[in-house]
Amino acid sequence: MVYAIVRAGGRQEKVSVGDTIVINRVAGEAGASVELTPVLVVDGDKVTSGKDDLAKVTVSAEKVEDLRGPKIRILKYKNKTGYKRRQGHRQELTRLKITGIA
Repeated sequence: MVYAIVRAGGRQEKVSVGDTIVINRVAGEAGASVELTPVLVVDGDKVTSGKDDLAKVTVSAEKVEDLRGPKIRILKYKNKTGYKRRQGHRQELTRLKITGIA
């Protein structure tokens, strides 16, 4: 089984061909091709981790859709002073489908 560890959206993800991953927002339209940076590639028993060898490997993905993460509520409160603040946040995300590891 061929899989790769790629750097995507500030994190590292383990991917194989056909997998779908959710990462931080990537610019572009749905259906656009995205190249991901491999950190490690495993092809059966052969492990590729050298910088020169990884430069030859390309991990391609197709952008499926843009979406937003769950709502996170941030509350700040200080007792006896009347200070309270409420803020919300939803992370901008992108769903990718891995199309090839070559």
